[in-house]
Amino acid sequence: MTGKIEILAPGPFATVQDLGRPGYAAVGVGRSGAADRGSLKLANRLVGNPETHAALEVTLGGLRLRVSEHTVVAVTGAQLPIRAGGRAAAVGAPIVLRPGDELELGVASLGLRSYLAVRGGLDVPPVLGARATDTLGKLGPPVLAAGMSLPIGSVVRHDPYVDLAPLPRLAAEPVLRLEPGPRLDWFTPSALSTLLSGTYTVTNDLDRVGVRFDGPALTRARLGELAPEAAVPGALQVPPSGVPILFLADHPVTGGYPVAAVVDEADLDVAAQLRPGQRVRFTGPTPAA
Repeated sequence: MTGKIEILAPGPFATVQDLGRPGYAAVGVGRSGAADRGSLKLANRLVGNPETHAALEVTLGGLRLRVSEHTVVAVTGAQLPIRAGGRAAAVGAPIVLRPGDELELGVASLGLRSYLAVRGGLDVPPVLGARATDTLGKLGPPVLAAGMSLPIGSVVRHDPYVDLAPLPRLAAEPVLRLEPGPRLDWFTPSALSTLLSGTYTVTNDLDRVGVRFDGPALTRARLGELAPEAAVPGALQVPPSGVPILFLADHPVTGGYPVAAVVDEADLDVAAQLRPGQRVRFTGPTPAA
């Protein structure tokens, strides 16, 4: 009999995610997948799964679930309290659950997204080779809701072999590395200096598609709009306000606005943990004089 997890409460927002479905941009399908890929991979390693297995991505905590059989889970990403079978448990460590045990995530105190991996993975039907929920493209499993059940898979790589994985503390004011974007020439020569010298604040307008900032505006040198162009996670698209929007995992094409810069892929996991009200700075190549 296949084991399952039952969602008792999803928290503010939760989805099934794996490493996404790359290779379909030419037909209009984005990669999607975990916004914080490193945390998803670590959660899978902690329970002995391949890094590619599907897990839960939970926003701000609040998830509560019940397991039907003995299993091992792990939670990574945002810092939050955990209770498993009525006992306190830790982020970044394997957690043993017995049949009927409930696991509950409290409210995240630092960071935004948590990843909950189950030994064997979540065996939901794949779409275009992935089990990721694409919230913009409406592909993959539906957003989690109370009463849903998810089957547990059986493919594992090894037994869990660590008690605790030391996790770097998330920065209160992160610095994201960037490179000049493909349409930087649509802005005045001072635009890159503005990005690198200013401080930006994360607004309430953020989700898996992207993060809207408040801060210094970039001045356009060319007016008008572009035809929609392909983009990558990390693209800083600049709408008419002049204040960049950072594309995340479920981003669209550009929508006619130029991309002034691109955040390094290595820093996208940090970007995925940004919270409303948090301040962000950018660093990158020194602008030419």
